[in-house]
Amino acid sequence: MNITFLFLAVIAAIVAWWLAQQRLTAKPWLDAGLVGDTGASPLPAAKIGLGVFLAVVGCLFTLLISAYSMRMEMGEWRPAPVPKLLWLNTGMLILSSGALQWAQVAARRGRMDRVRAGLLAGGVFALAFLAGQLVAWRQLDAAGYYLTANPAAAFFYLITGVHGLHILGGQVALGRTMDKAWQGVAVGKVRLSVELCATYWHFVLFVWLVLFALLLLTDPIVADNGWFL
Repeated sequence: MNITFLFLAVIAAIVAWWLAQQRLTAKPWLDAGLVGDTGASPLPAAKIGLGVFLAVVGCLFTLLISAYSMRMEMGEWRPAPVPKLLWLNTGMLILSSGALQWAQVAARRGRMDRVRAGLLAGGVFALAFLAGQLVAWRQLDAAGYYLTANPAAAFFYLITGVHGLHILGGQVALGRTMDKAWQGVAVGKVRLSVELCATYWHFVLFVWLVLFALLLLTDPIVADNGWFL
């Protein structure tokens, strides 16, 4: 339970920090409107929406981690081994997040060519991550840890599957951003979309690192003899 509370606290801190940073960097005096109009928020609605969404997603994964931790204390718990392929998959997701960060920096500097390259690289690495996760599932199934084998195996498929769905959903938003970039839209008009994609990718990377660490801590096979490929 301590891990659950810590994860929830970190998620809340990250979202709060991000929203605070957006307000600190906003320049409401540059916005068009009446001088006496103080009702409008300097923070774009899309950023506020993303912050709320990330908070909800963080709560979802917190509940999954909590359920995983509590189920471990019950009977019939035979932890599924962690495929070594997950290390490579983690590297792919790190590269994807880094590519989107590069695209975000390029957008701020007005370099549309680098924005396109960063978005494309981020999408390719994310697809490689998803493909690697599917291969890891097949490895587990071949080793006898199929979905209904035991509660531990079911949780492995559940938490990695839910995380994969969020990556897949992010790919839709990334695809729309790439479409804007390739249609010749001015870099200023695509900058916000790139920033939102980068923020989302950093978040799902953080969530995956927490989940991966949890799986490694509860893996009895790789730590003992390292045979699982």
